[in-house]
Order: sequence, then structure tokens, then C-alpha cells
Amino acid sequence: MRRIEPISLQSSRTTPEVRFDPERATLKIRGESYPENAFEFYEPLLRWADEYLAQLSADSFVRTELELPYINTSSTKCFMLLLEKLEAAYQNGKTIEVYWYYDEDNESELECAEELKEDLTLPFHIIPKSEG
Repeated sequence: MRRIEPISLQSSRTTPEVRFDPERATLKIRGESYPENAFEFYEPLLRWADEYLAQLSADSFVRTELELPYINTSSTKCFMLLLEKLEAAYQNGKTIEVYWYYDEDNESELECAEELKEDLTLPFHIIPKSEG
């Protein structure tokens, strides 16, 4: 089995920080997402997710944390693709949970999380960021 390398990308003005750690079974994406070409930015991450999820053992647990104050339409489509991959792995018996942290003052952030959660059966927790 090929070793899955971690991904660590710093955030930019238009892209989120990305941390995919196969050793800790965590996927974290934090920050605003409105790159000029979202598919170009997210395609390597989606490919990584495919490889990672394919090599997971049946008893694997994966924690995904999202914190996306602003996300444009094309980025939303990319996140739908990622969540569909996680959902498929969950349907195949993997233990996968998604945690979406949002700012209580940002109604559109909450609405985005609720829309993405809508068709999923995997555990998807929408959690307000505590102040302080």
C-alpha cells in the first residue's frame, strides 16, 4: 500500500488553510474560500481524499473540521464533492464525522453548513464558535 502524504497549505487572501493528516486521521480546512479557479485549487485535495479514503481500514475513524466564514459558489461545489466522498466512505462502513464551526454573527456561514449537510447521513455537527 502506498503511503499517503499529508497536505499542509497556508491560507492566502482567497484560499483557506488546509491540513490533511493521514496519521491523525484529520482533515481541517479553515478560512475564506473564493479562489479564481476553485476546481484548480481543490482538485489535488479531492484526489488526495480519494486515495486516502480508499486505503482506510474498516475500523478507521476520520474527523473533518471545517471553518469557512465565506465560501463562493464554485468552492461550495468543491466542498459538495469532498463531502460526497466522505459520505460514500461512511456508507461503506468507515467512521467519519464532520464538524463545521461557525461564527454565530455570520448567518450565511450557518446557512451554507446547513445546505451542505442536507443530503448527508454521516454525522455532521454544526457548532457555534465559542467567544473568548
